Amino acid sequence: MSDSNQKASNSARQQQFVMQKIYVKDVSFETPNTPEVFTQEWKPDVNVELDTKGKQIAPDVHEVVLGVTVTVKMGDKVAYLIEIHQAGIFTIKGFADGDRGAMLGSYCPNVLFPFAREAISDLVTKGGFPQLLLAPVNFDAIYHEHLQRIRAQSSEQKNAGEKAVH
Repeated sequence: MSDSNQKASNSARQQQFVMQKIYVKDVSFETPNTPEVFTQEWKPDVNVELDTKGKQIAPDVHEVVLGVTVTVKMGDKVAYLIEIHQAGIFTIKGFADGDRGAMLGSYCPNVLFPFAREAISDLVTKGGFPQLLLAPVNFDAIYHEHLQRIRAQSSEQKNAGEKAVH
């Protein structure tokens, strides 16, 4: 085995991804227009917003929090509003910076989403509303869009700085 193949093999063996804990960090369910909303024909307008945050809590250990906000309206009145922060603690060791970023920004939210989706479905049903099953989310695409926005902003700032110098 060549030196480069052996180094790549050793590096792959040293990579580690472990889900230490999955938990609900915060949850809110509001039904500001009940019971009146139950008397209307159910034709909801559903809006879903996603947000992810992360922080390092120890060497190679990160907390990732997936925020999901679901607002369901009937006309101009809110039928219900759900906000959930589904969190996880992950060990991510032995990955290059770019790969670690992708793990935190894409892979971990993909792991967390089914838990948030289930909690939201349970809350909606317990609130007396028809079941809500959120569609799958492509966190890989969202993460790549985020990287492209950062690169574009960086490029704009660099160009603005060059124009200011001249």
